Amino acid sequence: MGSESNYPKTWKSAIVLAFFAAALTHSLWSQVTGVGEKQMGVTNDKLPSILDEVKVTQNLNQQLPLGLTFIDDEGKQVRLASYFGAHPAILALVYFHCTSLCPEELTGLTSALRMVDEVPGRDFNVIVVSFDPTEGPELAAAEKREHLQQYGHPETASGWHFLTGAQPNIDVLTKAVGYGYVKIPDQSGKLTQFAHASSVQIVTPEGKLAQYYMGVEYSPKDLRLGLAEASNHRIGSQVDNILTYCYHYDPTTNKHSLIVARIVQLGGIITIVLLGGYMFLMFRIDARKDNPPKAGTGDKGTRTDA
Repeated sequence: MGSESNYPKTWKSAIVLAFFAAALTHSLWSQVTGVGEKQMGVTNDKLPSILDEVKVTQNLNQQLPLGLTFIDDEGKQVRLASYFGAHPAILALVYFHCTSLCPEELTGLTSALRMVDEVPGRDFNVIVVSFDPTEGPELAAAEKREHLQQYGHPETASGWHFLTGAQPNIDVLTKAVGYGYVKIPDQSGKLTQFAHASSVQIVTPEGKLAQYYMGVEYSPKDLRLGLAEASNHRIGSQVDNILTYCYHYDPTTNKHSLIVARIVQLGGIITIVLLGGYMFLMFRIDARKDNPPKAGTGDKGTRTDA
């Protein structure tokens, strides 16, 4: 038998698969247990204590402080009262530098409003207020252009209002809405980011909170119903307070961010087991091909003639 039969093709494949399995194992474990910076600490199922202040209290029938002044997306000073009187409004509290939850919230709202018959500026107003006092009208104008483009009806621009303001006025408004948020450090350690939840509020024409909607995706039917009830000065009922948080979990103290990594690890382990099973099966097949049973052999042993 030649050298090729002593070194079957399946064995060559097995070596390649073995290298692949070793590399995959190293990669999977390094995702979670990298040297020095990714060692697991004590895990728990509780939310970080910093999120104790991040909440939305549904202050239904609460009167908004309409005398507050803000800067609109054109750089003009405006009073909240200028958006009320004749029509209800949808109020969203966000910050424009947010790169995760706030864009999803506004995109979800814009997408839902595309399927609502009522028209911004004619039947209701959309009021988006930044709770970051460092943001100004330039950012507000950019956000308005983006979401007005998503909405697809530039003629409704008069019904979309993106506002920025000073900290004292922001504090009064967020307190009235029941919207809690906290500053958190970025990667450089500076307090430039916020931990916050996501919700939009329906407000009656006289400025009373009529309904809360949580999360980042909103039902067009619910928005339509909420606007109709608010137009008739009706106050809705509380909804399930299931919050969506914008917050970066620390993997050394909380296991929430490790869940996905553990699932990836499990999938990798299953892959390795399947590869190992395949390799073992191929070895058995090759062994049988290379060493076929000899004819005439059995269980009775060999007889020696005298």
